[in-house]
Formats: sequence, C-alpha cells, structure tokens
Amino acid sequence: MGFSSVLVPLVLFVVHVSAVDEEPVLPFSEYLDQGSTVMLRWGFDTLKDTIVFEVRANTTGWVGFGFSPNGGMNGADMVIGGVDTNGFYFTDRHGLGNSLPPLDLQQDYKLLALTEADGQTVMKLQRSIRSCDEDDLPITEMPIKLIYAYGQSDDISYHRRQRGTKEVNLLKYMPQAKISDSKYFDLTVTNFTIPAKTTHYHCKIMRLPEFDQKYHIYRVEPLLDNPDLVHHLLLYRCPPTVATPYEHTCYTVENITECNHAMAAWGVGGGAFELPEVAGIPIGGDGGKLLYRLELHYNNQKETSGVIDNSGFRFYYTAQLRQHDAAVLQTGLAVAPGYAIPPKAPGFLSYGLCDTTSIPQVLSEPTHDLQVFSILLHTHLAGRKMRVGHFRDGEQIDFLIKNEHYDFEYQQAVNLGETKTVKIGDKLLVECTYNTSNRSRLTWMGLSTTNEMCLAFLYYYPAMNISHCISFPDLQALFTKMGVNNEKDWLGLMSTKTWNETSVNDYQETLKRIEQNAIVVTASDNASYSTRTIPELKTTPPVRCERNRSEVMRLAVSLWLFVVLTAASALT
Repeated sequence: MGFSSVLVPLVLFVVHVSAVDEEPVLPFSEYLDQGSTVMLRWGFDTLKDTIVFEVRANTTGWVGFGFSPNGGMNGADMVIGGVDTNGFYFTDRHGLGNSLPPLDLQQDYKLLALTEADGQTVMKLQRSIRSCDEDDLPITEMPIKLIYAYGQSDDISYHRRQRGTKEVNLLKYMPQAKISDSKYFDLTVTNFTIPAKTTHYHCKIMRLPEFDQKYHIYRVEPLLDNPDLVHHLLLYRCPPTVATPYEHTCYTVENITECNHAMAAWGVGGGAFELPEVAGIPIGGDGGKLLYRLELHYNNQKETSGVIDNSGFRFYYTAQLRQHDAAVLQTGLAVAPGYAIPPKAPGFLSYGLCDTTSIPQVLSEPTHDLQVFSILLHTHLAGRKMRVGHFRDGEQIDFLIKNEHYDFEYQQAVNLGETKTVKIGDKLLVECTYNTSNRSRLTWMGLSTTNEMCLAFLYYYPAMNISHCISFPDLQALFTKMGVNNEKDWLGLMSTKTWNETSVNDYQETLKRIEQNAIVVTASDNASYSTRTIPELKTTPPVRCERNRSEVMRLAVSLWLFVVLTAASALT
C-alpha cells in the first residue's frame, strides 16, 4: 500500500467533519525562490486567530511548506501534500533532521483545497496563528523563516536543490519597494584567489562610484561567487584619514585597519535585505573623498586551492531621499584575546554589554534615541542561542530579539516587525549560549570559524557617528578572582583545569560577576571606557496558547479518527 493511499481516507474524513471557514481574501504574496517557481499567497484574521496560505509550485509531484526556527529541518513545522492517482494526500509533520519528517500526533492544519493542473500544484490550507501543538511553531509579529520543498513525483524523498528558505514577516508584511529611479552598483573583489587554509579574512579598501549628490541605499544583496566558502561579508565606511585604496589580509599586525564603521552586513545562509520606507543608508555628497572597506571571511575547511572569487555586495539606491539616514551599530562582546570558553559545556553563557550612557561623551554632535528596526546576530560553530535584552533605569523592559535555535548555517538580518526605541542611557545585553560538549580544548574568542564571537549588529535610524558599543571582562579582575597574578599563570590554570559541570558553572559565574570594561567607539576612533557590571536577564516567556472548547473537540475527533483509520489501513 502506498504512502498517500494510507492517508487519503483520513484527510477526506477529517476535512469533511471540520467546519471549513469561508475562504478569505489573500492580499499578500511572495515568491519563495529566485526562479519564481514557488509562490506563496496568504491572509489572516487576528480576531478569529486564523491564517490561510496558498502555495503554488511548478510541479506535479509532492509539495512541502512550513516554518523553521533557523531555516533548516530540525525543529521545523510543516505540511506535505500532493495529488496522485488515488486522489490527494495532506499531512501535518515536524522535522527531526534530514529525513522524512514524522507525523504530528495532532493534525492541526485544515486543508481547504488541493489541485493539480497544467504542471502546477496548488495547496490551500488554514491554521491558527497561535498553535497549542508542541510540534507546531506559533506565528507572531516577528519575521519567521518559511521553508519549502517539492519533488517531481509523489515519491517523497530527499529534495536536493528543490528546496529553500525565505524570511517573511507574515503579520506585518512589507512588500519590496518599487522605486521608479532605482539604480545599483556592485562592490566586490576581483579575481581573488582564496588561500588554501581553513580561515582567511580579506580586505579591499575602495572608492564608490562617483555620485554628484546624496542618495539613499534601500536594498542590499549578497553577490556570492563561492557560496560554500564565503562565511560573511561586511562593508565599513572609512574615516577621512584613510585616503588610499588597497587590498590586504585583514587584522594582521601590519594591517590594523582604521575603517570600523559598519555600513552593511551579511552572514552565511542569509539573503537580500531591504530597509523600511522611512530610512536609507546615505551615500554620496562627499565629493568621492570617503573610502570603504569590504571584508570577506572565507571558511575553507577543506583547504581547497586555486579557487577564484568575485564575491561582494550589490547596493540598490535612489535619489528619492527618505526621512532618515540609517546606520549600523556593532554591539556585544569585543573580539579580543583573553576570553576562553571551556570544553564539555552544553550551555555556556557569555555576555557583551552596550551602555549608551557613554555615547554623548564621545560625540560632538547632538545625540538622540535609536530607532532599531533590524538586527543581525552572529556567533560561530558553537553558538546555539542568542538574546538581546533591553534595560532602562536598571530594569529589563524587553528583548530586542531572541533566537532560541541559532544555526551557524543560517545567519540573516532580521526585520523586527516593529521599530524598537533605545533611549540614550539604556543598556543592551547580548547573551550567547555555546555548546562545547564535543570539544576537549578551550575555545577562544577570535576570528577563525573554530573560534567564537558574540555580536549583534543593530540597524537603526536616525544615524549617529557611532561604530561600536561593546564590552569585555576586566582580565586583571578575572586573574585575581581565580587566584593567579598574570596571564601566563592564568593560561596554565585554564589549560590544566578539570572541566565538569561544577567547574564550568563556577567559571561562567566568575566571568559574569567581575567588572566589565564597557567601550563606545566613534567612526573616527574616539573612544570612551568605563567600568560596568552585567545585569540579570529574564527568562524567555513562553508564547501563551489558548484553545476554545470547539477547537478542543475538533482535535479530539481528529485524533480518534487518526488512530482508528491508521489501524484499519494497516490491516488492509
């Protein structure tokens, strides 16, 4: 008996006994892939707590659609459906890895329509915005990673390249801007030979095309020549003191860069990024005097030689200036020597503090609140979770962003769905959770992929001349607390220490409780240094989930039918 024939009777009967709501208007639409083969349309009713999706895929095989905490299969919530010779099949499933997703015990999605015609399969479904099934992901006012896959037949198997992910804010959707005078320019390396080593940072300092006036960048796209080797891209604006274009290896003793004001960022697994209609990244109007530093991090774990690369950014810009200039602020834990993460730690916590109180001390210009609209979170291979807590007057008032399922392979700037105001005097605490349970040596903060980072890049407006708001533990205070006098003795202690649950927790608490050096840096490298302590972050509150009585009854009937019909099908 085939996979679909077992499921058809269940689906037909459950759909029949469920009261299918009147089909709503589907005002929003997005292509989920670059080739425009998979289109999603949707609409929702927050009062009824329902959302309807219509997935159109250019295939006569099976179609999968769903939601993922990180863009991958692990932890994903999805449906799989299609039309075959026996009728149609449709199931609610959850991902446990790169294998056929198992069925949810509760089949919570309603199938509204499933058709196949002219080489296209159309699947229309309805679910609650908030889900009470532990295998389903809730839809909130934050962007969510949509996943899709399809096959050329009804044999559900690994989908190779016929899959993808796209992040969309379903409840606060912002369609791509249509700009009448839109133009673009590219900033890339040119025929650069990627070194045959595991990690390499390459920097190219260059001029932009000549602009006769000020423009606003409204969209940023990565141009990836070797997507399997490019780990991240960054573009920094240089101060006027940097006047000569050149290329070199980044972050060496000979090449300590002065260009540190981030302007755009992209991480592995990410896609294009579009700014809100009220803000744009300013370019031009400086007579072409300013230079920019393009940074590329190559992650060449196989040490492949002879690979030529031309990766970089594409920037779309317009002369229709928006209300505000936008900028990027780097927050979190300073990437500096002397910070160690112990081995055998399944959930080690690190912290980086941004204290905005110091911003007026380093700026000659007036300061103002930061309207944060997007954030790019960044760790390396050991990173598992990231949170950015927001504090005011000594109390935590919010999380700017949370990612409880951080995945190194899926890093992208996340639109927050709403602008969050950070007032001068507020503090931002970046928390990173690392899993080093499979490592036997210390992991150091540093540039290599096997090192670690704990950074949050904040996109905000109106722009200020600030590049970094970061912190780092006071190393002398750390040495004293651990009973040593200098770095050499501390390194010896750390490398010979027996790491277990008790020693890991003691070290984690020590790092958290000692004084922190809080640093605020301007684009022209003026800096403020102060001593701060790490505040307490709240636990992440669970998404509240409620069902009305009729919904409970419907699910009870569906579950009973699922058990009975599956047993009956197994006997035939």
